Amino acid sequence: MKVALVRLREAGPHMTYKLCEGVGINDYVIVEADRGVDYGEVMETSEMDSLKKEDKNTSYKTILRKVTQQDCDQISENKKSAKDTMKLCSRKVKEYKLSMKMVDVEYSFDNKKIVYYFTAEGRVDFRELVKDLAKIFKRRIEMRQIGVRDEARIFGGVGPCGQSLCCVRFLKNFEPVSMKMAKAQKLPLSSGKISGICGRLMCCLFYEYKAYRELAKGLPKEGNIIETPQGAGKVLSVNVLKRLAYVQLDDGRIEKSMFKEGESAVKMPKNK
Repeated sequence: MKVALVRLREAGPHMTYKLCEGVGINDYVIVEADRGVDYGEVMETSEMDSLKKEDKNTSYKTILRKVTQQDCDQISENKKSAKDTMKLCSRKVKEYKLSMKMVDVEYSFDNKKIVYYFTAEGRVDFRELVKDLAKIFKRRIEMRQIGVRDEARIFGGVGPCGQSLCCVRFLKNFEPVSMKMAKAQKLPLSSGKISGICGRLMCCLFYEYKAYRELAKGLPKEGNIIETPQGAGKVLSVNVLKRLAYVQLDDGRIEKSMFKEGESAVKMPKNK
C-alpha cells in the first residue's frame, strides 16, 4: 500500500494519507481532515514499507479524490472570502490592542473552519478575539502562531541562487541551521551573505552541510603536511567540491593535488 505526504491548504501542516488510485505528486486532492473535509497538495509518495516502524502502525485517513472543477471553484471562492476576513481580523487586533502581526488566513475546504496565521514576539492571549470572530463568522476559529521562516514560506520569494525558496519548493520541516555549517563551506560569515529573506540562516546550509561532510572524507585540512607526487608540502587551502588541495612544497612552489573519490591524503608529521 502507498501513502502520500499532503500539505493541507496553501500553508497548512504536512499530513500523511493513504494514497488512492490515479493520484500523484503535485496533484491537488480532497482529504479527510479533523472535523470535516479539506484540500491539499501531494508533496511526495512512498510505500508503506519504507515508513518508520512506529509510523506503520498508525491508522491513516484516506485521500478522497483529486480536485474537480467544482472543487476549484469552491477553493477560489474561499480565498476571496478570506481577504475580507483578514481585513476585519486586523481591525479587531487593533481594537483589542494585541501585540501580534496578522500574516495570512485560510478557509477549510468545507467552509467550517477559518485558520489565522500570525507572528508575535511572545505568547498572546487572543481568547476574546477568537470569541468575537466566532460570533461574527459563525465558524470555528483557529489562531496559529508561526515563525519568520513560516512567514517566508507563505509569501514566497526568490533566493540568492535565483530559484524560488527551498521552503516553498520542497522542504517539509525547518531543521536547525548553525554557523558551523556555513564555516564548513568556507562561506563569508556576514549575515547578509548567508541569511535568507526571513532573516535567518539559509535553510540550504543544512542539507548542503551533509553533502560537504561526505565529500570532505579523506581530504586533508588546512595546515596538514601531506605527501604529493612532487614531494611533501603544507596544505594552504582545500576545494571540497573539486576534491582539490593547494599545497606549498618545501622549495616554496605551490602545487595542486587532486584526490579521487574514496582516496585519502597521506599525512606526515608537521616537523618533517
